[in-house]
Amino acid sequence: MNFFALPEGMPTVAFLGMNRFGEKVYEYLVDHDDTEVLGVFTEESQYSSIRTLEPEFLISAGFDYIIPAEILDVPAEDAINLHPSFLPYNRGVNPDVWSIIKDEPAGVTIHYMTPDVDAGSIIAQRTVDVQPSDTGRDLRKRLDRALVKLFKESWEDIYTGRIVSKTQNLEVGAENRKADFQKVCEIDLDAEVRVRDFIDRLRALTFTPYHNAYFKKGGSSYYVRISIESEENAQFDEFEWDEPTLFKRSHHS
Repeated sequence: MNFFALPEGMPTVAFLGMNRFGEKVYEYLVDHDDTEVLGVFTEESQYSSIRTLEPEFLISAGFDYIIPAEILDVPAEDAINLHPSFLPYNRGVNPDVWSIIKDEPAGVTIHYMTPDVDAGSIIAQRTVDVQPSDTGRDLRKRLDRALVKLFKESWEDIYTGRIVSKTQNLEVGAENRKADFQKVCEIDLDAEVRVRDFIDRLRALTFTPYHNAYFKKGGSSYYVRISIESEENAQFDEFEWDEPTLFKRSHHS
């Protein structure tokens, strides 16, 4: 039986996840001349295959599950995660939402994985600007692009050992869970809120095609989205009023 011999020094990778930015990172690794992707894994049931492959690197990019310590110990080199927040801010889920709601720094981070969620030492990171008109979807698209770019710039330094990582200060920021997100989605119609905070909440939760923000009335749920345009980008539609014949006038008064 003939085995394919990898060029000396070529890193082998088990790739976990396949979301928007994960797909771009995967394509980059497959096309990279000095990297061999051994397999793609999207489910917890596939952990045994990772053990069999014994990759040098484990790369998580949009994997939906918390990876247990025994799997993190499999790679000969490192287990690495790509996270769309400026760690240690907004560890956990929906970082694009929380960056807007909490008015905390937004950005992207590549870090070593530990059993604790998004708590490992930072390999590389970059801030991403948040505009007053951004919805959660707008910001997430910008974060995804920035994360792919950061990984492309960092990968060769990672597998050649030229990275000097830094420990996170976990006293800063917080870990956000799915229950936190579900709680902020429901709007209390009788609550007193600051207008700025409420607009930020609505725009953070506006992420088409998903229905996130909602309120309940009369036994039904009503979904809410918001649209904000800057003066420079505002678009004004031209149309004619369809007035009842009785109220038509020769000019507007």
